[in-house]
Amino acid sequence: MVQVELSQNDIEQIEHHGLDVELVKEQVRLFEKGAPYAKLARPCTAGDGIRQLQGDAPHRFVRLYEQAAGSRKLMKFVPASGAATRMFKSLLTVFNQHPEIKRQTIADTVAEEGDEYDDVLTFIDQIDRFAFYEALIKKMAEDCRDLEYYREHEDFARIIDYVLSEKGLNYAQKPKGQILFHRYADGARTAFEEHLVEAAEYVRDARGHCVLHLTVSPEHETGFHRLLEESAPAYEQAYSVRYDVTFSRQHPSTDTLAVDLENRPFRESDGSLLFRPGGHGSLIENLNALEGDIVFIKNVDNVVPDRLKSDTFLWKKALAGYLLDLEKKIRKHLDRLTGETPDADAIDAAVEFVETDLSVTLPERVKNAPAEERRTCLVDRLDRPLRVCGMVPSSGEPGGGPFWVKEDDGSVSIQIVESAQIDPDAPDQQEILKSLTHFNPVDIVCSLRNSRGEPYDLRHFVDKRAIFISKKSMDGKDLKALEHPGLWNGGMAWWNTVFVEVPLTTFNPVKAVNDLLRDAHQG
Repeated sequence: MVQVELSQNDIEQIEHHGLDVELVKEQVRLFEKGAPYAKLARPCTAGDGIRQLQGDAPHRFVRLYEQAAGSRKLMKFVPASGAATRMFKSLLTVFNQHPEIKRQTIADTVAEEGDEYDDVLTFIDQIDRFAFYEALIKKMAEDCRDLEYYREHEDFARIIDYVLSEKGLNYAQKPKGQILFHRYADGARTAFEEHLVEAAEYVRDARGHCVLHLTVSPEHETGFHRLLEESAPAYEQAYSVRYDVTFSRQHPSTDTLAVDLENRPFRESDGSLLFRPGGHGSLIENLNALEGDIVFIKNVDNVVPDRLKSDTFLWKKALAGYLLDLEKKIRKHLDRLTGETPDADAIDAAVEFVETDLSVTLPERVKNAPAEERRTCLVDRLDRPLRVCGMVPSSGEPGGGPFWVKEDDGSVSIQIVESAQIDPDAPDQQEILKSLTHFNPVDIVCSLRNSRGEPYDLRHFVDKRAIFISKKSMDGKDLKALEHPGLWNGGMAWWNTVFVEVPLTTFNPVKAVNDLLRDAHQG
């Protein structure tokens, strides 16, 4: 085991970063132990871990939500940090490799280099279909440049330069939330503005207030404030709402220490320790600080134009209604279990509810334990944050999926598991992964307060073992980086969780710029 030797300067740097010295040493030990793999029992499928709302059920739950929404504190939580660099990866790659980009040059290279060059041709040929086309024309005109002239004369490099760099739209440095996604008769909307419009429909409280919270990077926060000031008044008037929008940053105290390939603290050229952001799992701290009640969580890039929003509105409300119905049942069981003399019937009913409605198979030792021990276990199992997660039929998108997972205590529960958490060298686990039928689109509704109205401390329900270790480099030196348990997998591992199938129409992410050419993103 590596002995972590820290100088006084190291200790001061750690404490200045808002970290605890013992915590940093524990991070080094995590590198040594490695990230444990999840123990998959089987995939969740429709009827086995994933519920399907049939017939009038979605509308019934919508009505339940609409009746209760006025008395609850509603919020939408949108992780929106990070630049859109990956979204423009193909353009950046080709632009950085070729001072001149002409059609024949690209066509000649496609056969050898593949999709990235083909992506550039698609982008140029259909550039007038992007919502930011008019803004790009205007930016180029400010420098007396004619976009269509350069397009006709195949000076594609100049066009791409104005898309990516500061002289133009600067989209390589902006976050996805500030990219113009959709075109309308009266202009174009950014992804952030689409979230404002969505919130007016399903996060409106009894007073017409819509509360949104976005996690952003420090360098992007000013841009979001400016966009909010410019756009919110028009949407408030159009939808008769008042927006309450706040922003937070990933706190430096959630950063993690980087190590070299020998698991020794990685040091920069000046001898100081290197800390890296701890991944989106760190955002559990941001969510916890909000002390929310009913919170909708959705990725910043999963939005559609108005003509396709009806499915989104229906299923967001249906998931929320299902959540409120479950919450009511949970609290009824807790009331019976915490009464003065809970009887055997109350305990048996709670066991059945936990296993049937919350998809948790209790270990045999608990089922066969004395009544008081069973009661204590059940109260602990029920008195937790609750989430209902929409699951879409698999569409080939990378990311997490729903599985039945074996826990160390002998129980089996449903979890969202990322592919990196599954042992690549275990044939049985890989077979389970291959048989996955559904995908996690990050469509989550949460209940974050107990029956007394007190917010849960969400940090108590994190599976701290569900870490990610990845290899990176800095200044030509290899290093290993540690990420905290992901926000919706390890970060919410010990929540009460229910999966509900939602239609694929509610999942329209924009991972690459050309995704905006899909019908789901055209006005």
